Amino acid sequence: MDTEDGSIVTSVARVEAEQGLRRTLLFVTMPGSVADCLLYAIERELPWLVIERVEHIQAACTKFSHPVSLILIDPEHVKAAEDAAADISRLHPLALTAVMELDSHNPSSTFPEIFESKLIRGVLPMDLKLDVWLSVIRLMLRGGEYFPTGLFHSYADKFVRNSTARPANSSASSAARNTSEDDLSDLTSREIEILEMVSRGLQNKAIAAALGLSEHTVKIHLHNIIRKLGAHNRTEAAARFHDYHKPASKPR
Repeated sequence: MDTEDGSIVTSVARVEAEQGLRRTLLFVTMPGSVADCLLYAIERELPWLVIERVEHIQAACTKFSHPVSLILIDPEHVKAAEDAAADISRLHPLALTAVMELDSHNPSSTFPEIFESKLIRGVLPMDLKLDVWLSVIRLMLRGGEYFPTGLFHSYADKFVRNSTARPANSSASSAARNTSEDDLSDLTSREIEILEMVSRGLQNKAIAAALGLSEHTVKIHLHNIIRKLGAHNRTEAAARFHDYHKPASKPR
């Protein structure tokens, strides 16, 4: 049954706000990475929520004015969050922690990473329609877990690719090539696109302009690329991309 404002949830939220039953929604992300329209929608539809924003996991490991019900983090902060899981759970025992994904069809987080996590209990796609996005926020605030279908599809596709038998080849160059292929299979189509541009010498600003993304988004993608490849920096990641695409030497 709908109310004049759109939903029973909104009315209940306003009653809670009037009674002073406020909770905190904590973003762990760089300034400007969450669109102002999304923050405005939260404040309008969930007035009982207090939005707090910090740039690092360490800053989240503290008490806030109101109990934290939901912690939303950038993918680049997942490892730091895992390392601080005990402190986060102790300081915010009522909070559900979820990763914000820029592209629900090509998530940067992998299925095993999420389901083996000690802390992460959901994935919030940032490209959903506003009403759906708010519904997922409401679900998570109640402790409900949410995972986009793209997360499952990307894992299933990778599983099928890796299960396909490859012809045995004892040559060193072929073995190195297969290793590179396995590494690249962990990347999403967007990450491969960005890695290809990095391999051509493009900087973050140029990549962002070419793909219609923010520099912060490109930085997050690069962080995930480097982590997945086990590289030390963007130069090494680009070198691996070049090695994979280098023509294999013909056996003599």
